[in-house]
Amino acid sequence: MTDKLVIALAQMTQTMGDPRANADAMLEWRARAKGADLIVFPELQLIGYPPEDLVLKPALLDQANYHLDRLAQESADGGPAMLVGTVVASQGVLFNVVALIENGAVTAIRQKRELPNYGTFDEKRLFAPGPLPAPIEFRGVQIGVPICEDIWFPFVTAHLRAEGAEILISPNGSPFEVDKDDRRLNVVAGTRVRETGLPLVYLNRVGGQDELVFDGASFVMNGDLSIAQQLPDWEEKLVLTQWEKWDGQWVCLPGERHELDPRPADIYNAMVLGLRDYVNRNRFPGVVLGLSGGIDSALSAAVAVDALGADRVWCVMMPSRFTSQESLDDAVECARLLGVRYDTIPIEPAVSAFDTMLAPVFEGKARDLTEENIQSRIRGLTLMALSNKYGHMLLTTGNKSEMSVGYATIYGDMAGGYSVLKDAYKTTVFDLCRWRNDNMPSLGEGFGPAGPVMPERVITKPPSAELRDNQKDEDSLPPYEVLDPILYGLVEEELSVAQLVERGFDKAVVTRIEHLLYIAEYKRRQAPPGVKLGIRNFGRDRRYPITNAFRSV
Repeated sequence: MTDKLVIALAQMTQTMGDPRANADAMLEWRARAKGADLIVFPELQLIGYPPEDLVLKPALLDQANYHLDRLAQESADGGPAMLVGTVVASQGVLFNVVALIENGAVTAIRQKRELPNYGTFDEKRLFAPGPLPAPIEFRGVQIGVPICEDIWFPFVTAHLRAEGAEILISPNGSPFEVDKDDRRLNVVAGTRVRETGLPLVYLNRVGGQDELVFDGASFVMNGDLSIAQQLPDWEEKLVLTQWEKWDGQWVCLPGERHELDPRPADIYNAMVLGLRDYVNRNRFPGVVLGLSGGIDSALSAAVAVDALGADRVWCVMMPSRFTSQESLDDAVECARLLGVRYDTIPIEPAVSAFDTMLAPVFEGKARDLTEENIQSRIRGLTLMALSNKYGHMLLTTGNKSEMSVGYATIYGDMAGGYSVLKDAYKTTVFDLCRWRNDNMPSLGEGFGPAGPVMPERVITKPPSAELRDNQKDEDSLPPYEVLDPILYGLVEEELSVAQLVERGFDKAVVTRIEHLLYIAEYKRRQAPPGVKLGIRNFGRDRRYPITNAFRSV
């Protein structure tokens, strides 16, 4: 029996589908955790989370098993024991597990019981639920290991407490969402600690994985609900936590207490980290994007520079005869403030060619949305040509408000490989621009400029696609201060028209917006991936049929 423990928390990133690289990283971190009795790694650290259907490949399972054995062999050196997240197959089904590795062997395995199957998660499709787990005995201490979703419900932790657990250690793969810090800390961890009276270690990973961003923000909560450790968000961190047994109760001694990002700094850093890891892990040399002089492209360019550095961001202005001098000037100033490469490629020659080419079949037809979309598609084609020729990934610039109501051109401004604004409403875009002009994001240090990233006029002028004379977004849409709360109610809250009318919105306006939302589903199915920010992003969270006759009125 012992009355002292040193538990190392490895808040780290993962490489999806590469058990060798992940095992190498774990051994490197273990070597740094000198003096620890145990080092804990995040959920599915050996293969990456979420693995989706990749986990169904037998070759991946073979690699995971091989490198789990390698970790076990390395543990014979007398260093810290390891709690490692991986996947195991048994009797033809897969389990999401944590393995205790010490003294040259895997000495215990515990399976995840609560499998999330909502929002971004599809674990019931991939894994079988484990039984209610028993604690793991480690150096005479009974340690309960509820895995991620296991702490969002009372059953697993209550069972562990009843079976004699003294400390709860929860490895997580918990993606970022706005306001999630409070839910994790007070709603989930606080409730489980109050119910059990046991201290709880919450360990989360960091890094981007396609549309998901993992923010870390790991912590240790003692049985009296005090926070003994609060790790930072967005960055990797190794912390050795000191534990002592006082009057029969294990207590984590006070340690690091990092402040977590408030809004909108957290949203901005999520965008930066998501884009950085997506571009780097897919081995793109950089990104190219259209810089129109408008607010969406200005913010996208700023995030790209903060994520990758100015030397890896290429901005292109593609003016037409409808492009204002203000937009030309604002685009040049944005590029200057960011320090990026900036080129101008006028699209009028291509527009004229299309007008000539289509004139015989368009004869007798008035100019309408068709000609506006042709301009957008010419710009998309131009940027894709640059992407193909030079290898840069095309970054799209549309926001969630536009994507919701279909005010984005398929094969035009929707063409590209990734979107940092995909889950950001237009009003959020305004907030982020104002914030970034006054602040340096923590993840942008060493990459982006410390001062303003766009002229003030970009934020204050009325939004316009500039596809016809004197065009403004509000010509065909409600003001964004009205539109975005309606969309939030329809998308995030799943409210009906009647419920939104009860909140004071005009019925005709809400009915029209709901209709636009549903008929634009086919476009969103063909949109690029983008950073998930809220609770109902398009693609992973909100999955609606394209052919859909439902309306709430």
